[in-house]
Amino acid sequence: MSQQKIHLVGAGITGWEGLGSKALEVIRTADLLIGHQRHLDNFPDFAGEKQLLGDLSIMLEQLRTTEKRCVVLGSGDPNFFGIGRFLMRNLPKERIEIYPNVTSVQYAFAMIKEPWDDAVFISVHGRGLGRSIDRIIASEKAAILTDKVNTPAVIARELLERGADGYEAWLCEEMGLPGEKFTKTDVRGLLDLPSAELNILILIKAWEPNLVHYPLIGISDDEFATVKKLITKQEVRAVTLAKLQLQDDLVVWDIGAGSGSVSIEASNLVPNGKLFAIEHNPQCVSFIRENLKKFVARNVKLIEGDAPAVLEDLPDPDRVFIGGSGGMLEEVIETVDRRLKPEGLIVLNAVTINTLTKSVEFLEDHGYAVEVTCVNIAKTKPLSEYKLLEAQNPVYIISAAKEY
Repeated sequence: MSQQKIHLVGAGITGWEGLGSKALEVIRTADLLIGHQRHLDNFPDFAGEKQLLGDLSIMLEQLRTTEKRCVVLGSGDPNFFGIGRFLMRNLPKERIEIYPNVTSVQYAFAMIKEPWDDAVFISVHGRGLGRSIDRIIASEKAAILTDKVNTPAVIARELLERGADGYEAWLCEEMGLPGEKFTKTDVRGLLDLPSAELNILILIKAWEPNLVHYPLIGISDDEFATVKKLITKQEVRAVTLAKLQLQDDLVVWDIGAGSGSVSIEASNLVPNGKLFAIEHNPQCVSFIRENLKKFVARNVKLIEGDAPAVLEDLPDPDRVFIGGSGGMLEEVIETVDRRLKPEGLIVLNAVTINTLTKSVEFLEDHGYAVEVTCVNIAKTKPLSEYKLLEAQNPVYIISAAKEY
């Protein structure tokens, strides 16, 4: 005997009045109606059995073996952060019939009169915030489904900590209910704005990254706020980034970030990655903050403090650039070696023979295959009607890959 179909029916923002005739018919002829209490209450005249949606594993076992005609009630489109994913992962898809409706996100964008086909959709409902904040920062427009822990104010606080405050914010509350409200503010305004438990937060970039004026790599040194000479020079920076072999979604540590120039240009090449600029010098920290804001490096997080101590709480890296170690080179390499992901790379810049020798020795002792590239840069310098080439100090770029 063939198993009964499982009908998954979503409610629209206006409730069950918006259901199509086919969805209403499968509800009318069902033997068992499963859903949250607010959904079941919409069908006071239902003749069959009603069951509260509780433990999903118990419900799943019931649906696997039942011979009853079952309808599972959801909200909006059950495939959009709903129960549809769970059921399709655990039941044969041919047993499931889905009747989608208008989602709260669709409704919210319609009410604020904003297109939504270019938005990123994120749920922090019952989830950690870390990766979600990364996705928000990498987006121009985001719709976020919140919960009572990860509230709009909590999200705003995380964004401000990352220097990502350039958003227009819409707090969309209790949609379809008598207390429905849409409030326009900004990220800072969310900190003091109370929110109903049922809400969606929409963030729209209020200004665009000014990348028309800045290349992805090769930004002029003069564009960066920096302590004199504490910057990886433009040409050296380009070679350094090439040696890091960056990919779209990597985790990158920039230890001894100085001005943050390497992190900033790396962020252009790793738009979906996570970059950490680690710096202990208070003056440099101030300049990094200024540069991150100027170049809209939204996926770079500034970490203040001494390496290796501050590396403890960071996610394991795919790539590590060491521009400075504060005299703790061996300890930094020890820590990086323990944490570096398989097939990860370490790149160091050295300007002295001592640092070059020490770095190569440490890395080879830890089982790395080491390549050294010496970058000699000479740039034109005007002298009366003539031009001369003025040499800069050579920089040794040390690339290290773990040998397994």
